[in-house]
Formats: sequence, C-alpha cells, structure tokens
Amino acid sequence: SICYSSKKIFIQITLLHHQIKRFRENKLNMKKILLLVVGMFALGLDAFVISGLLPFISHDLNVSVASAAQAVTAFTLCYALSAPIFATLLSGKEIKNILLLALLVFTCGNILSALSTSFTLLIFSRCVAGVGAGIYSPLAVASSAALVKPEQKGTALSLALGGMSMGVVLGVPLGLLIATKISWQRTLWLISVLGIIGMIAIKLKFPKITAPTPPTLIERVSILRNLKVAVIVAVSFLTAVASLGLYTFISLIVTNLNAKYSITEYFWVWGVGGMIGSFTVGKIIDQTRAPRIVMVFILALLALSLLTIPLTIKLPIISFIPFLMWGMMGWASQTPQQHALISVEPRHASAAVALNSSINYLGGAVGTVLGGILLSSKASATTLTYLACLVAIIAVIGQGLIIYYNRNK
Repeated sequence: SICYSSKKIFIQITLLHHQIKRFRENKLNMKKILLLVVGMFALGLDAFVISGLLPFISHDLNVSVASAAQAVTAFTLCYALSAPIFATLLSGKEIKNILLLALLVFTCGNILSALSTSFTLLIFSRCVAGVGAGIYSPLAVASSAALVKPEQKGTALSLALGGMSMGVVLGVPLGLLIATKISWQRTLWLISVLGIIGMIAIKLKFPKITAPTPPTLIERVSILRNLKVAVIVAVSFLTAVASLGLYTFISLIVTNLNAKYSITEYFWVWGVGGMIGSFTVGKIIDQTRAPRIVMVFILALLALSLLTIPLTIKLPIISFIPFLMWGMMGWASQTPQQHALISVEPRHASAAVALNSSINYLGGAVGTVLGGILLSSKASATTLTYLACLVAIIAVIGQGLIIYYNRNK
C-alpha cells in the first residue's frame, strides 16, 4: 500500500512538473509572438493612417482626394502581390532573415514617402512600403501559429493581428495629431522609426523556427483548385471590398455627412473596435470551434454597422457605435477565415494564410479604386456607404451557402 501511494505521488509530481514546463513553454512562445507584434504595429499604422492623411496630401501635392486615395491603392495592391512574387527569390532563407529584409524594405519605403515632393514619387514609395508589408505580415502570422499548439492557434493568430489593430487604435490618432500640428511627413517618419525598432527586436530576440518560407505564386494558385479554399477567400475578398475599401474614405464620409465629432475621434473609435475584435475573436473561436458560424455573425454585424452610419452620423455618442462595430467586425473577420483555411489545407497552412492576406488587401485595393471612380462620377458619401453595405450582405449570403454546403455534403 505504501509503495502504491508513493508511486501515485510520484506520478502526480511528474504530471505537475510537465504542466509547469508546458506553461513556461507557452508563456515563452507568447513572448516570441510579441516580438512580431512590433512590426505588425508599424504595418497597421502605415496601412491605415494614410486614409486620414488624404486631405493633407491632397492639399500639399495639389491633387484631388479621389486621386490621393490611390496612394492607399498602391500600398494595398503591392501588399497583395508582393509575397507571391518575391517568395521564389526568398525560398530556403532563414525566416528571421526574411522578416528583417521585409521590415527593411518597408522602412525604406516610408522614408521615401516622407521625402516625397511629387505625387508620382509618393505612389512609387507607397509601392515599396507595400512590398515590405506584404512579405512581412503573412509570414509573421504563419510563424505565430507555428510557435504554439493547435488548440492555441486562434489566440496566437488574433494576437498577431491584434498588433496591427493596436497600430490603428494607438498609432492612427497620434499620426493624425502629428499631421495636424506639424506635417503629414512627420507621421511617416514615426512609422519609419517603428520599423527600425521592429528590426532590432527581431534581430536580437527572435528564434530560429521551422515555419515555412512564403509560398510561391504557383503554390497559392494551386490551392485555389480546392473548392473549399476558393469559396473562403472569395468571402474574404468581398469583406475587404466592403470594409477596407470604405475605410479609405472615412475622412470624406465624416466631412461630407457633417458628422457630430472630428475625423480623429471616428478614426480612434474605429481602431478601438478593431483592437477589441482582434483580441477577442480568437478566444471565441477556440471555445466554439466553429469559425464558419462565427464568420456569419461577423459579416451580418458588419453589414448592419455600415447601413447605420448615414442614419446616426449626426447623433451625439450614438454616431460612434456604427464605427466601433465596423472596426470590430472588419478586424475580427480575418482570424476565422485563416483558421478555416488552415483546417481545410493543413499541409499548406502557410500558403493558405498568405493567400488570404493577399486576397484581403487585394479586396481593399479594389474597393478603393471603385470608390475613387464613384467619387469621380459625383457619387455621395452616403452612396459609397450603402454600396459597401450591399457588398457585405452578399458576403453574408456567400458564407451562409458555405455552411449549408458543408452540413449537407
């Protein structure tokens, strides 16, 4: 009996030791993910602050707001296309080195943007910054998932994407304040400094991991032959057209609809929503294990928030609610899509995540171009908002069909 008790105690101590070791490993892995968040913060600030800088850029470079908005298109389009184009050149390289190279290109692009004295040079520099961002972001997200256990992937993905949302909620208002008080160029200098800090953090602390290098264009296109992947990224595309495409014109919407509060306040509320959505959706997915159903609710609330913007824009306090919900749902939409793609293509998880990232920003670029065309045709801010809502509704229908097909196959 004594031997049995001693053996039982030994087993319990051993199990406790393994639990403590596993806890320490998980804690350490989360710290490694935080190193990637620095770069994601800079990317989030750069990708989203330009929309708030459009009035300043339009004035200084003597172009229309619709034309200035194409600086956003340049960044997002190059973001979408850069990873598959450069993947072959970077194949076989150490992940840490690729991340450093991506941040270097990104930082150089922002330095050049800050020094731009013509609209042509600005467009070119935004392309350079977009290339660096497009290589870094999907690789950082895939590396985050590789650092943790399968049951923690949702949390890891939302943490990495949360870095970008923090760049929006904390960085964008600061960037707009700097642009208002000093100049829009100083905002881009701030982003450049953040890129350098991210490089230093990765250089000194990021470990060598076995996460795959960015997939080639052929690999990305090949997985589209999987119908399940194709329909998932189609919904991602529509979501981005509605959310990211319309985001470019927030300053125009706030100004033309005579909003109750300042542009900076609406950007800030949108960013707060984005941060909430990014950090909470992962836990919801881990608990429900139903990313497709979660996505339906996200898209429905996104459509509702866009619909109510023109209806509430002049109401005190209440006018913030649609922007808060829009930010939450727009940012939350990425994690369930990536989770679903990893599930249907586990052998090509990196390619699936990278494809979704490219599609997301391609949708944003298409939305911005369409918005610019509509504005050039004298469309109102209200029209832009309602059309974005319509696209979101189509995405809801598409996601519903995906769930129906998977339940009745």
